[in-house]
Amino acid sequence: MQPATTSRGTVPETAEDTPFDRQLEASRRELTGYCYRMLGAASEAEDAVQETMIKAWSKRESFAGQSSLRTWLFRIAHNVCVDMLRSPQRRARPMDLGPSTPTAEAVLGAPLTERVFVQPIPDERVVDPSGDPAVVAEARDTIRLAFVAALQHLPPLQRSALVLCEVLRWSAAEVAALLEVTTASVNSALQRARKTMAGYEPSTHMPLEDPAHKVLLAKYLRAFESYDMDVLVSLLRDDVVLSMPPFDLWLAGPDDVIAWFVGKGSVCEGGRLIPLDVNGAGGFANYHLVEPGLWEPWAIQVIETDGERIIGHHNFLYPEMFEQFGLPPVIDERKAAGRV
Repeated sequence: MQPATTSRGTVPETAEDTPFDRQLEASRRELTGYCYRMLGAASEAEDAVQETMIKAWSKRESFAGQSSLRTWLFRIAHNVCVDMLRSPQRRARPMDLGPSTPTAEAVLGAPLTERVFVQPIPDERVVDPSGDPAVVAEARDTIRLAFVAALQHLPPLQRSALVLCEVLRWSAAEVAALLEVTTASVNSALQRARKTMAGYEPSTHMPLEDPAHKVLLAKYLRAFESYDMDVLVSLLRDDVVLSMPPFDLWLAGPDDVIAWFVGKGSVCEGGRLIPLDVNGAGGFANYHLVEPGLWEPWAIQVIETDGERIIGHHNFLYPEMFEQFGLPPVIDERKAAGRV
């Protein structure tokens, strides 16, 4: 395993690729999925997983097979997440922070800190696309923005019990052993978690794999890149919402969404989109036109649909995320057009 660096330290380089190294690396995606659901942000999840790897490496001699490696790693990851969750700030979506604003009154205001909002994550970081299709669909369903935001309302024990039991399919006894509590405590935490989550049921949405969803995303891409508002409005459901973290402003309904795009949001005209599998819903990397033939990172879009209409248009205005998503730093067609 190559040395991996975080702000907290470095996993030492080994002289050879050992079975322990390979087992650690094979656990990365599952651990990332757990930490993302616990923490609500891809960057924090990656930090937590890296910290888990560092701790596991440093304690590898003391492990000695006292439990399964999976249980041992998850116990470390859980403790790392709990430490990171000591901040009183709960990550949320703009829709959770206040009412929508009519476009005529909409002002972005000052951006809020990154720590305020649930952040997007590429599906491939937390979902194995080669797995059983039903399992893949279920895993994607549990990284939806609304689901991850709802999880943030749960205290750590309830959050962990729900994710481990209902997402990763651990038994209550296995979770009790991992968390070092009684099975009765896990079952009680699960019951309370389910009751809380029932109050945050997300809107009906279409799975990413559904052909109707894919067709709708393709129509959206063409409408957005051509900035055809007539087509775009035809794709929006009556209760569609538009959000733009790091701002807490959000808009509701086709009229306000389109009014934004042709008004204060008209800077998006001429943009280019690269499709992404993101948060189980599908979306796009939105590049902003800065001069003819040159586009720069602007926003990660998460587009939620019911298969017939778009119900959520979530724009994460964090250009720095493009590198984390493995996206090109620019789209530059000037050389091909002979302009540079």
